Amino acid sequence: MSPSFNELSAGQEIGRRTVEVTRTDLVKYAGASGDFNPIHWNEAFATGVELPGVIAHGMFTMGSAVQLVTDWAGDPAAVVDFQTRFTKPVLVTDTTGTDEPGATIEVSGTIGKLDAEAGTARVDLTVVSAGQKVLMKAQALVKLS
Repeated sequence: MSPSFNELSAGQEIGRRTVEVTRTDLVKYAGASGDFNPIHWNEAFATGVELPGVIAHGMFTMGSAVQLVTDWAGDPAAVVDFQTRFTKPVLVTDTTGTDEPGATIEVSGTIGKLDAEAGTARVDLTVVSAGQKVLMKAQALVKLS
């Protein structure tokens, strides 16, 4: 069910989620997106280009963040704009053979601004992995009825 515009206020939290990421998730995402850059699956290659290890795709991280908003809105089409800046990569360690994730992404969202005339809410997202913000100025514009 979609949130009602009239029940929202600036500063209101829309929710939180934790996304557990494994290297298998990155391989699946590579297949779906067509982005097979070895920095997303090959440890030796990633460290060879001076990364700290295998990193998640930026679009994987961004999509994981905006999923909080689409779930809250109840309709992916309600998100009419999404913008962010990538600030830190999400390092995904190899946990093959365990039940442990290689990384976690913590996402929380709050209403940043309401526009009654347009019927939109700007949702500001905080996106953190390993104690560091990995996306900055992550904002989704949601059209509500």
